[in-house]
Formats: sequence, structure tokens, C-alpha cells
Amino acid sequence: MKKVSSKPAWDFAVGRRKTAVARARIYPSSAEVVVGGKKLERGETYVNGVTIDQYFRDPYSKERYTELFRTTNTVGRFIITVVTEGSGISGQLGATTLAIARALCKIDPKFRAILRKKDYLTRDPRGKERKKPGLPGARKKKSSPKR
Repeated sequence: MKKVSSKPAWDFAVGRRKTAVARARIYPSSAEVVVGGKKLERGETYVNGVTIDQYFRDPYSKERYTELFRTTNTVGRFIITVVTEGSGISGQLGATTLAIARALCKIDPKFRAILRKKDYLTRDPRGKERKKPGLPGARKKKSSPKR
């Protein structure tokens, strides 16, 4: 009788920022991962079906997510797929880096202290402020009739 492994072939984590949500899967380099009919190679990262360089194009974004791998010394060690939605590009970048950082901590608990020190595991709590009743917006007041 063949023993079936109950552990999935990947590690999974969720990251959030503003209204963006990112779900990241980290596969070991030996896994066979296919995205859009293309077999992914070791070290590739895909976000919503395209490479991470095509999705987050500006230099700040590239610096933000590559620093994460340089900090943990895992450049090119894993295959990563991310599905992100909501908010804008900046919010999605924050959610993606948080999701990848949390997934790396699941792979190796030693990364936790390193990533915590570099502030990659801190969830940014800022979000849109709600509209208050009786006011035109969150903080705007009606103008005073004096003068």
C-alpha cells in the first residue's frame, strides 16, 4: 500500500494592506508549477499570472520585494505564485511582500527574527477612514456662515 503525504507541496500565507489582499504560495525548487501553460523555473515569481517585474514595474517596487529575498539569503531558491486583488499597485505591493514574508517564516522559523527586525512582518494598519453621519465626508465640515 502506497503512503500518501498529507502535507501539500507548497507553503501558503496571506498578506493585507489597505483594501488589498495577497495570497502567496511558495513551492520548493523541485516542484512542478505551471502558470498559464508555462512551466515555472527555479527562482521565478509570478503575480496574477505575469512575472513580478512586469506587474510591479517601478524601481521602488523592485527594491522592496528583492530586499526581502536578500535579507533571508533566499534569492532564486523558491518558485513563488501570488494572487492579489483590491486597492492599487502600492497596496498590492505591501500585501504581496507581507504574504511572501509570512510564507518564508513557515518554511524556516529562523527567518522570523530577521524579517521582524527589518519590519517585513508588520501589517500596516492604515486604511480609509469611514464617513461620519451628518458630515459630507470623513472629516470635512460644513463651512461656517459667519462673515
